[in-house]
Formats: sequence, structure tokens, C-alpha cells
Amino acid sequence: MTPKYNKIHNRFKLNGLHFSYEDLKEVAYSLIKEGEPYEKVTGNFLIDWLNQDDFLYVITSGSTGQPKAIKLKKQAMVNSAIATGDYFGLEPGDTALDCLPSHYIAGKMMLVRAIILGLEIDCVKPSAHPIFDYEKKYDFCAMIPLQLKHTINYTQNIKTIIVGGSMITKPLLEQIKHSSSKFYETYGMTETVTHVAVRRLESTSGTGEEFFNALPNISFNKDERNCLVINASKLVEEALVTNDIVDLKSDTSFKLLGRFDNVINSGGVKLFPEQIEKKFQPVIDERFILAGEDDGTLGEKLVLIIENPRDCKDSIADRIKHLRDLTKFEIPKEIYVTDKFVETVNGKIQRNKTVKMVLDS
Repeated sequence: MTPKYNKIHNRFKLNGLHFSYEDLKEVAYSLIKEGEPYEKVTGNFLIDWLNQDDFLYVITSGSTGQPKAIKLKKQAMVNSAIATGDYFGLEPGDTALDCLPSHYIAGKMMLVRAIILGLEIDCVKPSAHPIFDYEKKYDFCAMIPLQLKHTINYTQNIKTIIVGGSMITKPLLEQIKHSSSKFYETYGMTETVTHVAVRRLESTSGTGEEFFNALPNISFNKDERNCLVINASKLVEEALVTNDIVDLKSDTSFKLLGRFDNVINSGGVKLFPEQIEKKFQPVIDERFILAGEDDGTLGEKLVLIIENPRDCKDSIADRIKHLRDLTKFEIPKEIYVTDKFVETVNGKIQRNKTVKMVLDS
């Protein structure tokens, strides 16, 4: 029988203590009244989760558009938690570490997984460099790449770490290769109640995967733009059409190529900024993005935008030209510098706003 959203697993523990349904309400009120700012947010989420409504509202991160409130069914969140538990083999009594803010879906779902699957979850202050008990063994944790970058040397006691929210850089991927944990890059969004697919990353615990693989009860197809369509009836009522261009290997596996709205048509050649950016990572230390700028000859020309670089433009351009696997179309025609990228409240780059700000200035 599928667990219901208004039940708490009898193995669930929060920071070492078991709570009944009514007890957890009291904990929530206590966090709101006496907790630190991040704990107040957790308390507010728990109040929303434990009320009589069968839905709640979740704010999107705003990385690909304006942040907006999305109505999610609580049972869909339960179904997502079960799919994650099944995929990663999580069992009642397993330990979990929550270092994500409860503002957004990823942090909320860490708590829902614990409540529904019966995990013993420890919640720590969400920050770029989360502080937790490095000696304690954890079975499961979710992090954004920036958090993993700062804690990669302290994750040896975490069995499985899922990583999402932004691109994982090549230097971080190299560090992951030498770590003993199991790492998975996630694909998902607020509308799909976090991840619907994951991709194993290479570490000493196993080989990496090129393609994302679907969680249970989820399948994929493409539309006429070659954009991913997600079929997940237990999470969303209708098929969800994305703007993510993919190479579809099967109805449960795909490779992510880039965003449809980011594709650059330069002289008839389609360029995927996200793919080229991966090639640039070894030679650019700072944050950067590639974009298309209107051009009278090419239609659009490829340009590079760098945040507060230490080197001059000529030095950066020279390093790029010496990259072996670049085609001539992938070399930027211009390099622009800006002091600060436009970000969401949780630190994600707002690509379109940043490009507009730089090219209009």
C-alpha cells in the first residue's frame, strides 16, 4: 500500500528524536518561535505539510525565468519520495543529512523523504560550506555543487550524494573521481517535484554514466524541437514539455544537450552554449557564460561573458584558442567582462538577465 501524506513513518527521526504527527506540529511551532532563521523556514514548511490541505505552494528558483508559486499535490511529493527511495535502495532507519534550505523544493523533499521513508535525518544550517558531523555515517544527502566543492574532503562517510541545482564544473568532477562516495547528478525541476532522472558520476566507488536514467514510473519522449517531454503521471497530471534539448537514448534515458532558448544560430550552425562551456572550464577559473549577440553577417555571433576575471581579455582568448577539441565556430568572436552576474536569491546565475545587462550596456 502506498504511504499517504498525512502519515509519519514510525522509524522517522529528526535530529535524533522520534516525533508523532501531533508532536511534529509542536516542533514546527517551536522552530518558528525560537529557531534560527533557517529553522523558522523549516518550521513553516512543516506546518504547511501537517495541515489538512492536500496541496501546498512551492516557489521556483527563478534560474530560467521569474520565480513563481507552483501548486503541488502532497501525494505527488510522497510519490517522488518513494521513487527516490526505491532507486537508491533507502530503507527505514537509514540516516540522511539535510543541508539545503527549506525555501525550495529540494530542501522540502529531503524532509518529506525522511517522514515518508522513515529516515533518521539531521538538519544543519544551509550554507555554501555546510558544517556537519564529519565522523558520522550517513546513507543519503543532497547538495548543490558549491556545497560539495567546499565539503568534498569531508564526505567520505556519506554513502550516496545527489548533486543538482546548477552545472557541476570539471574541476569538481575531477575531485569527485578520487572520492569514495557514490555521486549522482540530478535532473528535475519544481514542477516535477525535484529529480525525475539521475546520472552516476565517476568515483572510486564505480564508473560514471553519460546518460541520465529515469526514476521508477517515469518515461520520456521528444517534441518536434527535440526537447524533452516528461511522462510522470504520479507526479504531474499531464505530460510536461520542457525547453531542454536532448539526445534520447530510450524512453527512460537521455543526454542533456542544452536549453532551446539558449541555442545560438551562427551562420546557419547551431551552437549549444552549455556544451561549449564545458570545454572552456579547464582554462577559465571565474564564472562565465556563452551567449549569442546580433551580427549583421552571421545572424548571431558567439560571445563570452566573464565575471570579474583576473586576466586580461587577450590572455583568456589565447588560452581558448589553444583548446584542442574546439571547432572554429566555438571560438568566441567577442569577450565581455562584468563585475557581477545577475543571480537568483539562492545564487543561481540568471543567464538571460545577465546577457541582456552586459550586451545593452
